[in-house]
Amino acid sequence: MKAIALIDGEHYAPVVRAALEELPYDFVAAHLVGGIEKLRDDADYGAPLAPDLAAALAEHRPELVVDLSDEPVLGPRERFRLASRVLAAGLPYVGADFRFDPPELAPFPLPSFAIVGTGKRVGKTAITAHAAQLYARERKVVVVAMGRGGPPEPEVAELRPDVDALLALSRAGRHAASDYLETAALVGVTTVGCRRCGGGLAGSVGVSNVHAGARRAVELEPELVLFDGSGAAIPPVATARRILVVNATSDPEVATGYLNEYRHLVSDLVVLTMAEQGAGWEELQGRALALAPAVVAATLRPRPTADVSGRRVAFFSTAPPSAHGLFAEHLAGEYGADVVHVSGALADRTALRQELERVDADVFLVEVKAAASD
Repeated sequence: MKAIALIDGEHYAPVVRAALEELPYDFVAAHLVGGIEKLRDDADYGAPLAPDLAAALAEHRPELVVDLSDEPVLGPRERFRLASRVLAAGLPYVGADFRFDPPELAPFPLPSFAIVGTGKRVGKTAITAHAAQLYARERKVVVVAMGRGGPPEPEVAELRPDVDALLALSRAGRHAASDYLETAALVGVTTVGCRRCGGGLAGSVGVSNVHAGARRAVELEPELVLFDGSGAAIPPVATARRILVVNATSDPEVATGYLNEYRHLVSDLVVLTMAEQGAGWEELQGRALALAPAVVAATLRPRPTADVSGRRVAFFSTAPPSAHGLFAEHLAGEYGADVVHVSGALADRTALRQELERVDADVFLVEVKAAASD
């Protein structure tokens, strides 16, 4: 198996050379990642030195990259950065006690793109719904959505489900606020619901039925398929393009570090959601721009599906308290609602029950998430 070794100047060349001979790989090159203490001008590492890792990957086409460096040259932050670059090249990154593999993505025959996130509650499904609505104006669109509460077999939603239909699903023990139902209900495009369990550091899913869902989508003969990710998990399908959704209030070190750097490197567009004026997301924007081709900032606001003007409205969502005032102001200013209550407790059923006992409103306006359809 052809490999490139990552080495450092804190190891003597004979030690590295012996290690390359002992390990069960065909080392076609070695890349010096830093360190000077044990460097010698005439050092023989047992493999030609490659000054640039990206160029070496392109030239030698290895099957994996083996990290033989260590502290103090490569700490955890630097190693994750290298791991992200290697995974983005489609290669495994292995070391003394670790191995990272890029997510396995199955070929897909139709025009497609994926919308993925760096975590839960970043607004990914809202971006998916918006994109589906825009593209559906001119072409037949199908959305394949995977979630932690999806159906056991891929399920097609061709009709826009109403409240009664969602409640019926909930009463039957189903997750009636699954992302595919949310998109079908609010946008009206055909969706395919899938499930997944588990998620890796680079976005691989533990178990899913998305491959079957992708085949079902092809049978529907769409012109474009959107794959909606789940949390930080990436749909296991090789789409033509990928959009990454990031909460603009995230810690930049986390949002663009660790293997989130990989997510940026393999994305064609980064959308920073919750990018409110004065929220201080410019540092994150700069870091994202250093990794991805394009970055746009966006804010999210609720849009009622029915007239709420002049009505006493209680709005229920999964949003943090910092957004509640913005939502109330928006509903009042744009839709004429008399907002009497804003809740972020949809994901906390105990707190939600307590709120419902004391809320007095004409209209309960509900985000299609979590306990929305209980």
